[in-house]
Amino acid sequence: MQARSEIKITRPLATHLLALAQQSPEREICGLVGAIGDRPSTVYPVKNVAASPEDAFEMDPQDQIHALKTMRTKHENLFAIYHSHPASPAEPSMRDLENIGYPDTYQLIISLNTKGVLEMRAFRLTAEGMREITLTV
Repeated sequence: MQARSEIKITRPLATHLLALAQQSPEREICGLVGAIGDRPSTVYPVKNVAASPEDAFEMDPQDQIHALKTMRTKHENLFAIYHSHPASPAEPSMRDLENIGYPDTYQLIISLNTKGVLEMRAFRLTAEGMREITLTV
C-alpha cells in the first residue's frame, strides 16, 4: 500500500469504530479494517487479550487470523489496525510504537478522553518515525 498524506473513511465506518470504543469505555478495543483497493470497507473487531486491557491492546491470535482469512475471501486487503485509548489522547503511546505488527498499514486511534468528545486520528510508520495522516470522513 502506497503511503498517502490523507486517507478517507466513510461516515458509517467511522460511526462503527466510535460506537465500538464507546461500548468498552474501560478497556482498549482493537481490530482490523479491510479495504477493497484503497477504499476502507469493513471493520473486523478482534478480542483484546492484553494483561492490562485498560491501557494496552494485544489482538487475540485466533480472532486476528480469522479476520485476515475473511478479508482474503472477500478480496479485501488490510488497510488499518485500530484501537482505542480510554483515558489518554488519540496518539501512539510508547507501547503502541514498540508493538507495531504491521508497519505498512495505517494506525487508527480512538480516544474517549477528550472532554466528552470522541476523537479518532490516523498515523503511519515512515522512515522518519510515526507520522500523523490527515483523516477525513
